[in-house]
Amino acid sequence: MAAPYTSVSDFFTGRSIFVTGGTGFMGKVLVEKLLRSCPGVKNIYLLMRPKRGQDVNSRLRELLSAPLFNKLRSDREADLKKIVPIQGDITEPELGISGADQQMLAETVSVVFHSAATVKFDEALKLSVTINILGTKRLVNLCHSMRNLEALIHVSTAYCNCDRVEVKEEIYETPYDPDCIIQAMEWMDDDLVNTLTPKLIGNRPNTYTFTKALTEHMLLNICGDLPVAIVRPSIVISSVKDPMAGWVDNWNGPTGIIAAAGKGFFRTMLCHEDKIADLVPVDIVINLMICAAWKTAISRPSDSIVIYNCCTGQKAPITWKEFVGQCFGAMRKHPLSNMMWYPDGQCRSNVVANYIVKSAFHFLPAYILDGISWLSGKKPMMIKVQQKLDKAATCLTYFSTREWKFLDDNSLKLYSNLSLTDRQIFPFDVRLINWPAYIEDYVLGIRQFMFKESPSSIPKARKTLTRYYYLHRITQLLAVLAILRVLLRRSAAMRRYLFFFLDLVIRLARMMPVL
Repeated sequence: MAAPYTSVSDFFTGRSIFVTGGTGFMGKVLVEKLLRSCPGVKNIYLLMRPKRGQDVNSRLRELLSAPLFNKLRSDREADLKKIVPIQGDITEPELGISGADQQMLAETVSVVFHSAATVKFDEALKLSVTINILGTKRLVNLCHSMRNLEALIHVSTAYCNCDRVEVKEEIYETPYDPDCIIQAMEWMDDDLVNTLTPKLIGNRPNTYTFTKALTEHMLLNICGDLPVAIVRPSIVISSVKDPMAGWVDNWNGPTGIIAAAGKGFFRTMLCHEDKIADLVPVDIVINLMICAAWKTAISRPSDSIVIYNCCTGQKAPITWKEFVGQCFGAMRKHPLSNMMWYPDGQCRSNVVANYIVKSAFHFLPAYILDGISWLSGKKPMMIKVQQKLDKAATCLTYFSTREWKFLDDNSLKLYSNLSLTDRQIFPFDVRLINWPAYIEDYVLGIRQFMFKESPSSIPKARKTLTRYYYLHRITQLLAVLAILRVLLRRSAAMRRYLFFFLDLVIRLARMMPVL
């Protein structure tokens, strides 16, 4: 006889949760969603470290003052007191957690969400190993002491197996033993590690994907009988719905590039337009994580670790051409204030062409503007901005010029196991994404949450956009005329071809019937 269905929200009632990475982009959404949609949750313990002279309590107050928590502050402000900061550091032995706090966590925690990681693609290998691999190992050691643990959800990345074209929901072998890599980082000096890094990561593009792959393999060996599941999102961007449409709070991934394009000073990127852009909204990932914890706890899987690929490429594909085009459309409909030029540009698959356009339209104007700033006594900044954007675009190039097939059968099966009510509260079926509407909200989110621009400023920004549009077109026309002038002066054949073409156009125009 089948056991009665326990809703996701009911499962979390009375349970305490431990979260690492709770101050990050995804971690914040996780904490907010748990409090708002699982009101019976007992406590949420956040691993936090003092930062910039702030203790963990000050950091928590700052975290909860963000717009992300507006709904909770308005409807159930008392629930915010369920968030308890635990001072610690993922890079320290025993996570830097005091003995008393370790004991308390061991006695009370039922569910652990591990999302702490360095997501910098170009992070030094030694630090990436310390945070992503060794930090996870230390967390698992803590989990082994938790007497009531029902689920450990580890956040990985779909691209940890980017050396494969097809990625199934399974853990693949890695070329090195994770413990050997940890030990090597301990005795090697930084210079030696940096020298060996390209050889070690092999055909993976960066230290992030390399260490994430090793971490998954390590979990197989050290988890034992712990109830573990791994969630692998692809490129995570703004929310589609919860707690508000378009919420985003960092420049990672394509967000910074889209923002710069909206300001008018980023116009080209190396990208294959026909490739699928595997982008996934942050709240879809969070809903899957919460439901994965529920599933892991209520039906301890026979497999040691269940993998959930959280991607859009198979069930809700959108190409880079469609994504970029819709972003520009939304940016022209809801333009940013204080733009520097008309937002326009395109993806280019030719390396030389991209370099030429980048030099002419990114760095040359930056040098000119910085020169003007220097002469007027202001601080030059555009060269630094363009260098940061160029670095971000370079990091993204590997993913925008390739395509993967991420199989997501486990994720779909999990969704089918939910009740209708739970599907409405914790939706993660990517087939429900309306890309044009979502991208419009994404651009509005960049406008509101990243640039702090009020919707009331849009009409004024549209007037500015119109002026820049005409300047942009006039500049393009003058550039074409200048090129033609040079060509015509130097080539008699070119003049003949041009006159022939103009004569042909005039004759065809005369032959067309009047409508």
